[in-house]
Amino acid sequence: MLQALDDAAVGQWCRAAVEALSGARSRIDELNVFPVPDGDTGTNLLHTAEGARAALDSAAAGESVWSVLARGAVLAARGNSGTILAQLLRGLADQLADQPPADGPVLAAALRKAAESAYTAVADPEEGTFLTVARAGGESAVAAVDAGRTALADVVVAAADGARAALDRTPGQLPVLREAGVVDAGGAGLCLVLDALVRTVTGIEPVRPALALPDRHRRGSGHAPHQPPPGPGSEVQYLLADADEVAVARLQQRLAGLGDSLVVVGVDTPTGREWNVHVHVSDVGAAIEAGIEAGRPHRISVTPLAPVPPPAPVPGLRAVVAAVHSDGLAALFRAEGVRVVVCDPDGITEDDMHDEIVAAGALEVVVLPNDAGLLAVASRAATRARDAGREVGVVPTRSPVQGLAAVAVADPGQRFGDDVIAMAEAAAATRWAEVTVADQEALTSAGRCHPGDVLGSVEGDVVVIGPDLASVACDLLDRLLSAGGEMATLVVGPDEELGDAVCGHLSRAHPTIEVVRYGGGPSSLPVQIGVE
Repeated sequence: MLQALDDAAVGQWCRAAVEALSGARSRIDELNVFPVPDGDTGTNLLHTAEGARAALDSAAAGESVWSVLARGAVLAARGNSGTILAQLLRGLADQLADQPPADGPVLAAALRKAAESAYTAVADPEEGTFLTVARAGGESAVAAVDAGRTALADVVVAAADGARAALDRTPGQLPVLREAGVVDAGGAGLCLVLDALVRTVTGIEPVRPALALPDRHRRGSGHAPHQPPPGPGSEVQYLLADADEVAVARLQQRLAGLGDSLVVVGVDTPTGREWNVHVHVSDVGAAIEAGIEAGRPHRISVTPLAPVPPPAPVPGLRAVVAAVHSDGLAALFRAEGVRVVVCDPDGITEDDMHDEIVAAGALEVVVLPNDAGLLAVASRAATRARDAGREVGVVPTRSPVQGLAAVAVADPGQRFGDDVIAMAEAAAATRWAEVTVADQEALTSAGRCHPGDVLGSVEGDVVVIGPDLASVACDLLDRLLSAGGEMATLVVGPDEELGDAVCGHLSRAHPTIEVVRYGGGPSSLPVQIGVE
């Protein structure tokens, strides 16, 4: 039982929240009828929480965990509810960053103030929504402290219970929820986040009644559960840099006149303050132009509020979708007829992978994650695509060289299951290694490394620490080939001379080995090696 919410506990809470939202994403999507019934609230909340988790995973030592959490959430926030969740986390960071670990009374006050800040971020707040549930959670936490229940466990349980009680009342506050027979989707997601906090502090999972799906869904109607009313309109969202408070205030006024569901959330970053801007408008150009006048909008997304459903998959058509970490690798896989998802600075999300699977238009799709960290993302995306009627197989490739080996044996003339098995066997038979440069001191399986040291890893474990890239890459190849092998595949980054040096070593030390060399690797991985 935790007595205070320290940095480690905040990280555990974030990961528990991601786990909870991931498990309930589809159900929350189905609850989504307000403000627009586009069925993406659960997906947006999960994407926002995943952004917070990714920021924590890559945070610099010494930085406030609350500040990192808030920054990751704000910069990754998607949709109306995702942006409000980000503001709630930013509100907590405003109260708790660079402070001692939060005990019960401190956390209670922070929860109430964070809910108040979330109200101010929304141009036209409505009752019976995420905001109502957040406020109830904060007020219940403060009431527990006022009643003498000041232990951290008592406070988080009171917040979660108060939020859930408010959630159950939302159908009585919004007619659209009452007509659909559901509670507010965003509020339901927040309740999961608070229940994850309870589990983090107490070790006990709260027992809650299942959330009812829309009435039409329970009746088995053939109508789509999420069909926005006909008419123009788009969700516009972008990050805004190089804008001061005065410019942002003017932007909010302009956007409020153009549309609704306006939420603007700001956060400090290492390069200055950035804002996440979300609005529903008919005039997309005007919304973006307003951002240009205020500062520098980037990562702009425009989503129709009445989206056109994807076409049905084509029977007999098979596609391969691969995740890659550089444009050079993207070109390499595309040359083999593979569809690619290129990793941007924020990584590859479940939505990115799912959208590419659907866009392939094929009934049968093979997915190559090409990164151990993307296996879970690919699996979740595949599950969603299967639910929509596609056959999807995930080959657990942990490196692009394994992906290339799998593509080399792909045969659309085989049965789908047999083809997936053959590709998986080819990938598994390819031992892989990577050369990287250490950016901080750390203890590895090969000993202690320091910034600037060259690290050679085999299938994720560091086995060589050396002074230069070429010697480490050659050492890795010698180790891999000592166990046998007929072909070595090299994916070289921008340093062509490094590739020349490694190929020269292979020709001298292992003259019987077939060598296949590709360029276009990411600069963060100067050499990637596969041995078959």
